[in-house]
Formats: sequence, C-alpha cells, structure tokens
Amino acid sequence: MKPAAIPKAVVFDLGKVLVDFDYSIAAERIASLSKVTGSEVRKLIDQSRLLVEFETGRITTDAFFAEVCRATGFCGDQAQFNSFFADIFTSIPEMIQLHANLRKRGVPTFVFSNTNDIAVRHIRARFPFFSDFDGYILSYEHGAMKPEPQIYAVVERITRCRETELLYIDDRKENVDVAARRGWQVIWHQMPEQTSRTLKRLGLIR
Repeated sequence: MKPAAIPKAVVFDLGKVLVDFDYSIAAERIASLSKVTGSEVRKLIDQSRLLVEFETGRITTDAFFAEVCRATGFCGDQAQFNSFFADIFTSIPEMIQLHANLRKRGVPTFVFSNTNDIAVRHIRARFPFFSDFDGYILSYEHGAMKPEPQIYAVVERITRCRETELLYIDDRKENVDVAARRGWQVIWHQMPEQTSRTLKRLGLIR
C-alpha cells in the first residue's frame, strides 16, 4: 500500500476535539432566571433551529439574546446571559498537548468550527491555546455550517491547501465524510490516543 502523503496543514474541529462542552450547564443557569425549565431551555439552545441561525450568522448576538428572552422569559441582562451561555467548556488536555507538539514541529494548524460569537469570545479569553493557530474558519463568519460543502472551500482558500495536503480532525462522521470526498486526509476523532497514533503514523509528531 502506498504510504499517505505528509499533510502540509492540520485542521482541528473545536468542540469535543480540543474542548468539551455541555449545553445542559447553560440551560440550567438560564432557567434559574427564566419562566421555563432547564430542559425547555436546552431544546431552544442546543442543536436547535435558533442555534443554527445564530451559528451561521443569519441573526446577530443581540437578536439571539432577544429571541431566547422572548421564548423563556429570561429576566437577566445580556452580560449575564452571555456568561451563562458560554461558560460550558472544559479543555481536553491530551489534545491541547497534541496541538502544541504539532506547533513545535512547525506544522501549520487551523480551527474549523460550527460556533458563534459568544462562545468564541469566551474561549479566546479563557483558553490560551486558542491563540496558537494560524487561522480560524468559524461558521458564523462565513454564513455556512459543516457539513455544507461551501465552508470546506473556505478552509482550502484560507489554508492555501487542497486534497491530501490537508488533514482534518473532527468527532462527527458526517463532517469528516465531506472532507474525505474533497480528497482531504481525515481522522474521525473518538479518543486522543487514536488521533495521536494516526499523527505519528503520518510523521507529523514523534
């Protein structure tokens, strides 16, 4: 079997790859100042139509907040809401170290994420590793979300790489499948040890 080409750049998903998250934390906090239960809030903010609108940039942060207030009766201010909504992340140390090892080897790295402005501002402020990438492809800035093909084209434009020059790491199979169809090398991430083994096999880390 022909060995895989060594990628020129590594592209990371963010949630469940570099940071873990739990929307139930946000839902319970928002519910504490609302007229509905935590489970009702979660239906509104977790993988919902409203969240898709927000994470594709079709509505602003102010409009997202206003819609949540309308639907839940949330009585706090926007600063409180942003804190409740965003403070749901914990770093995944093994993956942060893996990324640091790639940087030490001089490998360009990028973040490619379905996300929103509130979350990114929080992560940028709280997690120093987030500043150590060469570029960021964030759904809310480009009007599209994975697995829509057009946002993968944005990655190719920003990284200036195509096909096997790119290695993409994501925990969602539908997202890596689209990348694979474009000729990218992919890792369907499930455990840090599995991803690390693949990076070693490709000669990207020791």
